[in-house]
Amino acid sequence: MAKIGIVDTTFSRVDMGAIALSKVKENSEHEIERYTVPGIKDLPVACKILFEKHNSDIVLALGMAGPKPIDKQCSHESTLGLQTVQISEGKHILEVFVHMDEANTEKELYEITKNRTEKHVVNALELLKGKESLSKYAGMGRRQGKEDEGSIKLEK
Repeated sequence: MAKIGIVDTTFSRVDMGAIALSKVKENSEHEIERYTVPGIKDLPVACKILFEKHNSDIVLALGMAGPKPIDKQCSHESTLGLQTVQISEGKHILEVFVHMDEANTEKELYEITKNRTEKHVVNALELLKGKESLSKYAGMGRRQGKEDEGSIKLEK
C-alpha cells in the first residue's frame, strides 16, 4: 500500500485538502499524510518534508492563487520549487493550483476547485499503479477543473 501526501494551504478559499482526502478514501485504501501550510510558496518544502520524513510515494500540492500580478508571480515561483523537488526526489508531485480569476462567481470557483482536485486525485491513484496506467487516456484532451477538450482525430 502506498502513501499519498496531501499539502494544502490556509490561503485557499476552498478546503482543497478535505476534498482530496475524501476522494482518496472513496477510491482507495492508501495511507494519507496531510500537511497544511500558510500559502502557495510554502508548498515545495512541505512536499519535500512529506517525501523525506513521512515516506510519501506521491504528493498532491493544492493551492489557490489570488488574482493580482504578485499572486501569479508567487504561483509561478511555487511551481518552480515543486519541479525542483520532483526532480530531486524522483517522485511525482501533482500541482493542483486554482487561480481566483478563473471564475466569475464563488460557486463557479468552488466547482472548478472541486473538479480539479478530484480529477488530480484520480490521476495520482493511477500513477501509483505504474508508468503506463494513464496511457489509455493519452491524446484524449482530458482536463482538470472544467469540461474535457476531447481528442482530435483527422481522417486519412
